[in-house]
Amino acid sequence: MTQMTERTPLLSTEQGRSAALVSAFLRGALAAGLGLAALSVLVMAVWISSPAPDSGPGGALNAAAGIWLLAHGADLVRTDTLSGAPAPVGIIPLLLTAVLVWLVHRAAHDVMEPDEGRAAPSAGSAFCLVTGGYLLVAAVVALYAKGGPTAARPFSLLFPLVPVVAGAVAAGVWTGAGRPVGPPSWAPGRLREALARPRLAERAEAVFRSAAAGTAVLLGGGALLVATALVWHAERVQESFLGLAGDWAGRCAVLLLALVLVPNAAMWGAAYGLGPGFALGTASTATPLALTGRPAVPDFPLLAAVPAHGPGTVPNWAAAAVPVAAGVAIAWFTARWAVPACDVPNEAAWSRRGTALTAALAAVGCGVGTAVLTAAAGGPLGTGALAEFGPVWWLTGAAATAWTALLGVPGALLLRAWRLRDSGSAEGAVAAWAAIPAQADAEVPEQPSRGRRWWRRRRRDDEPAGTEPGPATGTGRGTGTAAAAVPASLPPLPPAGPVPGRAPRYEKDAGSEPYDFLPTDPWHARAAGDSVREPLLKAPETPSDRPPEAGPTA
Repeated sequence: MTQMTERTPLLSTEQGRSAALVSAFLRGALAAGLGLAALSVLVMAVWISSPAPDSGPGGALNAAAGIWLLAHGADLVRTDTLSGAPAPVGIIPLLLTAVLVWLVHRAAHDVMEPDEGRAAPSAGSAFCLVTGGYLLVAAVVALYAKGGPTAARPFSLLFPLVPVVAGAVAAGVWTGAGRPVGPPSWAPGRLREALARPRLAERAEAVFRSAAAGTAVLLGGGALLVATALVWHAERVQESFLGLAGDWAGRCAVLLLALVLVPNAAMWGAAYGLGPGFALGTASTATPLALTGRPAVPDFPLLAAVPAHGPGTVPNWAAAAVPVAAGVAIAWFTARWAVPACDVPNEAAWSRRGTALTAALAAVGCGVGTAVLTAAAGGPLGTGALAEFGPVWWLTGAAATAWTALLGVPGALLLRAWRLRDSGSAEGAVAAWAAIPAQADAEVPEQPSRGRRWWRRRRRDDEPAGTEPGPATGTGRGTGTAAAAVPASLPPLPPAGPVPGRAPRYEKDAGSEPYDFLPTDPWHARAAGDSVREPLLKAPETPSDRPPEAGPTA
């Protein structure tokens, strides 16, 4: 009985650990199922609302499975073409990809934050189990779509589908663990010592954030270019939208397809502003300089906003503002890391070499991120002329690196020098303001105060003009002509203390000297009457404070 009692905590711990591992696996499968179910409901709604569907519900579900795999980066092969020859589909709907990646990321994050009373699994276990659960559902979906009109290529299920899912899970585990920054435990000792340095971690974070800012500015600038082109060619866009479908169900389907392809269009606009442009088939390329060749453009609202055929004009050349803004963003973020605030001393700021190296690495990171997004934004839409459609990823990535490096590195150095100049002026101003009280204390000796301050007093109308008090000396007397009326033998007032019936004159906690209402009698009359009011101003003495009586003198 005692042995069973002693083993109970160990058994409960093992059961809790097993339950956490099973929960991690199920969360990964549930994330995949949620994305697939939402997409299937949407496709089925479009199929039901269609007045004359081409296939039954099985075809609609097969199309939903194919789109789900396509959103993860898998290449599809469409067999139901007019010519009968299989046609590849490689353009990934990036908006749908972002939603699915967020689902699996959130699942991995929740695994690292279990409910109360249940221990969280290790980071490695959570990564393997969530990834395994998600990929199991992906394998089932690929087998289901294999016999339909849109099947996935086997190699594309390994790359890039598996890296996309694994990357999202790794990011979720990292954020769920509290975003730890440090070398992994399996790294060599020297590498861990090098990566554990605070300055190196700070530089790495600066590079990552600056590169992300540059990539985001490129994406936003490309979206702005696309929006401007859509407004500029609004008539052509409207004709394309209304010509694709005659009923509202078809138009809703076209609108949904255009929405999920908006990030793709934004990357096309970024590639256009960077210079390499994008391909409209195997025989046509659109750049800010010109649109050459014979474009093979399908009828689609987003494609109706491409530039006109021929050489580019000033509005086309204005697209170069997009990479300029990206370079300025990298320079700004790098300079803020190099000189965090204007009150930072020059010794604490980064060196010119460190700032330039950080900006250059951020430019490389921006180029890599742009190349990855560009590779997903474009791809083949068929065979023949449509085998090449969209921007070329390596040309766009190289152009992004060149633009941001040429503008970001010198811009970061200039901003660093500007912020250091502000820092120096701020330090000088702070030092000057800090020296004012010390100079005032040194120039004006501290003496016991007496009576009202002459600068606090309001002069009466009947006061003669020549009796203006002189500079403050701390005694309350002026140095004008009326100062002679003050007796020279007048004893000084005792230090101010608490007087019954009156507020204290000095408040040490507030650090100031408050004053009462201004007097209305002339100042010379007050000075002459000080001897009369002196007994009233004296604080009551206690026996301990009374000085000893002097003895008889010789």
